[in-house]
Formats: sequence, C-alpha cells, structure tokens
Amino acid sequence: MRGADDTRVIYEVDLDLEAAIAADYVSWLQAHVREILALPGFIDARVSRVEEPAAEPDRAWLCVHYVLRDAAALEAYLRDHAPRLRAEGQARFGGRFQARRRILRVLSEHGATPRD
Repeated sequence: MRGADDTRVIYEVDLDLEAAIAADYVSWLQAHVREILALPGFIDARVSRVEEPAAEPDRAWLCVHYVLRDAAALEAYLRDHAPRLRAEGQARFGGRFQARRRILRVLSEHGATPRD
C-alpha cells in the first residue's frame, strides 16, 4: 500500500500561445515531452488541446499532464531539470507563449470498465 508521501503526482502545464506559432510549438513540444519522460520518476504524459473554455481567436491553448511516481520525483525535476528545460522553450519561442503550472496530488485512481 502506498503512503501519503509516495502517492502519484500530476504536474499540469497550461500553455497559452500565439496561434501563429502553434504548429511549430506542438512539433517542438512532442520532443520536449519525450525528453522529460526519460527523466527518473516520470510515468506518463498527455498533451491536449483545450476545447473549453475556448482560446481567443489569435491564440491556442494546450495542456500537458505529466504523471510522476511521487512528490520526491517532482521535487528532483523542479530542482535539477526544470530551469534548463524551461529556458530552452523561452530561447526558441520567447514571449510568444505563457505557461502556468499546477501540482495535483492523486487521491485515488479509477479505471473504466470496457462495455461491449
């Protein structure tokens, strides 16, 4: 049984970007996510386009959910890797996007039962 300090964590990154860079950004983001998933403690990632609420007409809105083994893995990422990886995105896209981050602690996990 997992203890309170070793429950999975979701690291959410909301990305608000100029629509003009969306295709290039998504292409770069795919490689960026693969690089992060290679780090210790990362289990899974999901990149989504936000449908609702809708982005402004000249904007695109993405959301990335990274699933980590536990809070210690996230702390190690934030300390040892995040500054470099964030700087890479800023160097490539400058002020043409904004990122907001949240940390979610998983309380329980449920799987859907497939229906025929």
